[in-house]
Amino acid sequence: MEVWHIWAIIALVLVIIEIFTPGFAVLCLAFGAVAAAVASACSATFAWQLIWFSIVTLAAFVLVRPFLLKTFKRSKGGRESGINALAGRQATVTERISSVDNTGRAAIDGDDWKAVSVNGDDIEKGEKVIIESVESVILRVRKM
Repeated sequence: MEVWHIWAIIALVLVIIEIFTPGFAVLCLAFGAVAAAVASACSATFAWQLIWFSIVTLAAFVLVRPFLLKTFKRSKGGRESGINALAGRQATVTERISSVDNTGRAAIDGDDWKAVSVNGDDIEKGEKVIIESVESVILRVRKM
């Protein structure tokens, strides 16, 4: 087995590792290994193979990785899901919300949640409320 085969195998292993890791860091090392394999195939000494590996890896970290991160970055402006999607929506009080008695429930989308008033107001059963936030399994609501 020639040295360039070893570099090519290293590059392949690094690409496979990149599949299971986020951030494109290992992929930059794979680019460097490919460059070293090419240098080895062109009969470069091992010192020059390491130099090409280092230069291409560094270039990939500086030039390629930021581009890939920007391209594949998930946008924060998308739709919320799960409990994060409840904030700002309207719910109906199903049990009187009282900060003194520490009671209260509100329903949204067929689910009944424990609810507390964000400003300490008592809210009667049947009233509509706006969900300010969700903390664990508790809706923090305010009167409409």
